[in-house]
Amino acid sequence: MSDFIAAADRALLEQHGLNSFEALWALQLEAVDEPNTERGGWSSVYRLELGERAYYLKRQSNHLTRSLRHPCGEPTFAREFRNIQRYAELGIPALQAAFFAARRVPGEQRAVLLTRALDGWQELGDYLACWSQLAVAQQQAILRACGELARRLHGAGQLHGCFYPKHIFLQAQGERFAACLIDLEKTRPLLLGRRDRIKDLEPLLRRASRQWGGDEWRVLLQAYLDDPLSMPQWLTYLRARLADKEGR
Repeated sequence: MSDFIAAADRALLEQHGLNSFEALWALQLEAVDEPNTERGGWSSVYRLELGERAYYLKRQSNHLTRSLRHPCGEPTFAREFRNIQRYAELGIPALQAAFFAARRVPGEQRAVLLTRALDGWQELGDYLACWSQLAVAQQQAILRACGELARRLHGAGQLHGCFYPKHIFLQAQGERFAACLIDLEKTRPLLLGRRDRIKDLEPLLRRASRQWGGDEWRVLLQAYLDDPLSMPQWLTYLRARLADKEGR
């Protein structure tokens, strides 16, 4: 995969001498959290501010995912970058890539992924933490935004794979909310119809179960479903999967 630089970010990155893998790899920054070492290598995230524009710089070494196409492994950022591009092509609201490149050096597979910061957006988990303090109109607007996002995602034939509150970002726009997704590494095609759709939706409802009950589920599903008459059936399927997960 060749190096990628988004047209909208090229001039700014060139201005700061950050339009190459080598420059972004060598940049000294403070990590925003502890490195991820689950896959034997490491992966870290840094915040990068260039004037009024902010980014998240992600760097990794030997942090690999394996597949039939890549049995020896490829950087997880390569897969995430492809999914970012796919979401953009399909019109699914998601984070945007500014730069991507990968390099092989002796004993290492390295990758750099630079994405635009979602400043002005807030993750759903933050809203859930103060849910009872929100006005009913705000609550319902957030639920509708989540349902509409899931509808666009699944309508485009994609399963997110980690449809969790921390991966859904919201932005107030008047009386409504816009919603978009981050963390696209586990995205795959929606192959099993309703079974896959239930599989994607249930983790969100499970992680929001302290704040959301049946009434909230119905508002979300009203925005998600093509056929509102099928809602009782969907509620039954979702409750069954939720009970199965909680019983394990």
